[in-house]
Amino acid sequence: MKEIFDLLKQGSMASFTASIVNFFIGLLKGAAFILTGNVAMFAEMMHSFGDSVNQFFVFVGSGLSKKAPTRRFPFGFGRLVNLVCIFAIVVVAILSYETVREGIHHIIEPLPRETDHIMIWINIGVLAVAFILESFVLYKAGKELLQQAGEPYDGMKPLTTSFLHMNRAKPATKLVFLEDSVATVGAVIAIIGILVGQYLNVPVAEGVVSVIIGLMMFYIVYKVFMENAAGVLGESDPHMEERISSIVLNHKEIRDLRRLLVLKEGDALHVEVIAELDQGLTVEQANDIRDEIEGIILEQNHVTDVNLEFEVDDGFRAWPQQMAKKQP
Repeated sequence: MKEIFDLLKQGSMASFTASIVNFFIGLLKGAAFILTGNVAMFAEMMHSFGDSVNQFFVFVGSGLSKKAPTRRFPFGFGRLVNLVCIFAIVVVAILSYETVREGIHHIIEPLPRETDHIMIWINIGVLAVAFILESFVLYKAGKELLQQAGEPYDGMKPLTTSFLHMNRAKPATKLVFLEDSVATVGAVIAIIGILVGQYLNVPVAEGVVSVIIGLMMFYIVYKVFMENAAGVLGESDPHMEERISSIVLNHKEIRDLRRLLVLKEGDALHVEVIAELDQGLTVEQANDIRDEIEGIILEQNHVTDVNLEFEVDDGFRAWPQQMAKKQP
């Protein structure tokens, strides 16, 4: 049990924070539903509770994926986080379908106009609080994302530049960031939908908003599923391969690279390198070079192990051509 708690401490804090915040938002929406009887608010309540459970599973999975390799699983448990994210995104897919279906239903049969303005503003107030809380989670997730990408995360960067570096974030962080991006924007759109529907007398407004939010969620389903499916199969990291190739080739004794592979294993990166050296170097000198280069590579974000081997320089420049062949 102690081992499990130690592993959970290494889990995604963005997922854990999002789970707690969404549970609290679900309670607020539940209270609003009890007070107003608004069916749409009931759906929002279920949506928030679903997100909370979903993100808690991602938190647990991201922690357990740090478990050390065993005799039965010699390559470790890194890809467990990809499996958990796929399970989580299936839940999001179900919620997306229900959101779109409910929206289409309200477009075909619009809800009657609410005459009690207090009830209207209770719903708007709850959505406004949800927006503030979701923005807080989004900021935290964006900050964690930029830290993982090795980029500056001060000021408003977690809400702006983080979108440019999503592909370099851990799977759990990316999932939370995308989910809360939709949740934050969705809260604003929902408020607009209520105002337009009730005060501009556009009965289908809330239904249209529901469909828009559902379609945004489907985009997340597609993006996260495809990326984590690739992670389960075993995916290379071209960005880190380019970076590590520069590190190796910048060493004055390295003449060329015959092979370089950076494999994603959940949150971890495994590096394999075959480099070429001059024939005149001794074994002791080669070992010193190996230790020096491996030390630099292990300092890079998410790199957990390095296997660096040497061959004698064959006089042909291979690495630029090898890199070109890897490009899709």
